[in-house]
Amino acid sequence: MTAETSQTLDRGLRVLKLLADTDHGLTVTELSQKLGVNRTVVYRLLATLEQHTLVRRDLGGRARVGLGVLRLGRQVHPLVREAALPALRSLAEDIGATAHLTLVDGSEALAVAVVEPTWTDYHVAYRAGFRHPLERGAAGKAILEARRQPAVDPGYTLTHGELEAGASGAAAPLLGVTGVEGSVGVVMLADSVPERVGPRVVDAAREVAEALR
Repeated sequence: MTAETSQTLDRGLRVLKLLADTDHGLTVTELSQKLGVNRTVVYRLLATLEQHTLVRRDLGGRARVGLGVLRLGRQVHPLVREAALPALRSLAEDIGATAHLTLVDGSEALAVAVVEPTWTDYHVAYRAGFRHPLERGAAGKAILEARRQPAVDPGYTLTHGELEAGASGAAAPLLGVTGVEGSVGVVMLADSVPERVGPRVVDAAREVAEALR
């Protein structure tokens, strides 16, 4: 901490980060131990965060991230999209296929940024805002593969005809970006994905991850 920073705000943000890292919530005692402050301080922090719906407490007294965080999260998409566009443009032009950044939204995959190549005669029309189950399509499956192997780089995922007849996809997950779960990929009208596309998609995912760190 420095003279220019707020200790109370810092602790409140640390509370949110701790709660975001657990699926089961934390008690006041657990938060007190993790923060290294007494329970009274934690009670005050939680009460303030609850007023802004950033935290909620269940009947057992465990604190969890509140729905107010979702409203803040919606404003993150434009920032993430802007950071990803250079890598997506390069990928689309290099491969000659539609490139996209997809993020997790609940149980679905949500395309938040899409770039189409400028020089091809035809390509797949894929729009920002398109949703599909995580279990279908290369974008969602790449994310699920990263979940299954959190300590391993899963490389890329290939699919064919799962979201659109005649279309193939390749995607690689974003790795090492705190608070962002997603993938970068391409979709093309082809029976199979050319060999060089998978590694190129992995490189693009790394570029986007670097831009978001």
